Amino acid sequence: MSKPETACGTSACGTSKCSGSEPLVHISKRVGISREKSWLIRGAALALALVLSGLIIFSIVHLNPLKVYEAMFQGAFGTSRRAWVTIRDAMMMLCIAVGLAPAFKMRFWNIGAEGQVLVGGIATAACMIYLGGSLPTPVLLLVMLVVSMVAGGVWGLIPGVFKARWGTNETLFTLMMNYVAIQLTSYAVSKWENPAGSNSVGVINQLTKDGWFPSVFGQAYMLNVIIVLIIAVLMYSYLKYSKQGYEIAVVGDSENTARYAGINVQKVYIRTMLLSGAICGVAGFLAVSGSSHTISTSTAGGRGFTAIIVAWLSKFNTFVMILFSFLLLFLEKGAVEIASRYNLNNFVSDIITGILLFCILGSEFFISYKVSFRRKRGASCPVGRADA
Repeated sequence: MSKPETACGTSACGTSKCSGSEPLVHISKRVGISREKSWLIRGAALALALVLSGLIIFSIVHLNPLKVYEAMFQGAFGTSRRAWVTIRDAMMMLCIAVGLAPAFKMRFWNIGAEGQVLVGGIATAACMIYLGGSLPTPVLLLVMLVVSMVAGGVWGLIPGVFKARWGTNETLFTLMMNYVAIQLTSYAVSKWENPAGSNSVGVINQLTKDGWFPSVFGQAYMLNVIIVLIIAVLMYSYLKYSKQGYEIAVVGDSENTARYAGINVQKVYIRTMLLSGAICGVAGFLAVSGSSHTISTSTAGGRGFTAIIVAWLSKFNTFVMILFSFLLLFLEKGAVEIASRYNLNNFVSDIITGILLFCILGSEFFISYKVSFRRKRGASCPVGRADA
């Protein structure tokens, strides 16, 4: 009597003929994961990041990790002023991320937010310098808002037109536009430097405060919050409920499908990049008129690149972007605080920030994909009938 074999050729004694063809780890796309489970995975990733960071903190400086985390919180929200500065910076980050959302959803890799913010800031500073004192503050603020949107929109429109007409690489194009914007900013600084020879514009309209955001409800940065939250709500509605938002989603899924459905892909590229650049230009308006009241090559402060992380983590949901904007600003300001309070090297704070970001970004992989391991040998092979 011969030995019984499984349907795949594995003998009953456990000698497998097919186990070598089955991989140890199998990765498959998740379908229909619940919102609760996805946020549970993100929470577990954050907890893991805190544990790993705590171990590194203790191994390097022998400090209680809980005290270090408390110091991070104090650095971001310890006083009323610190809290409002964090809110102000988070609003700018959110504004840029909201501007990137339509372009990224269309799979147009707009890496030029940094430059779009700068040209928006240049336009705002020019209005404050040349129109300050000649227009009432409400009218001047409205003019600066419109001009910054036009400047940022044009800066986003240029790569959009080249992509639509000639199929250029939008990643390189928008990245190079950043360097052009930096040079334009340097030229503006040299033209408006005050005092002469300082290589700095200084605080614009410091005495008259023409073009400065007024206090709302007694808070200097409340208008920043109002403007950005309005933009976030409008963008959410635009992407989710409008015809143009539907066209953006279709083009992002497949250009061929969009063309088959009668969508003008070139028009969508141009229109969406005009919108994306315009909102990033508003961030420049917020930075100059609602925050620093000056213009320099560091006005954007790298936010244009950090906002890319915010946009991706939130899956282009502008409401979720609020959470991630505050999280990244908390990490940034908290890292600075622990470096100064405990006399740590800046590299230590960067390591902590990197671990937290790595775990949070890694959680998105486990939300999108399911990882399974090979079962025991022969477990997946049904045993056939014995041959006589």
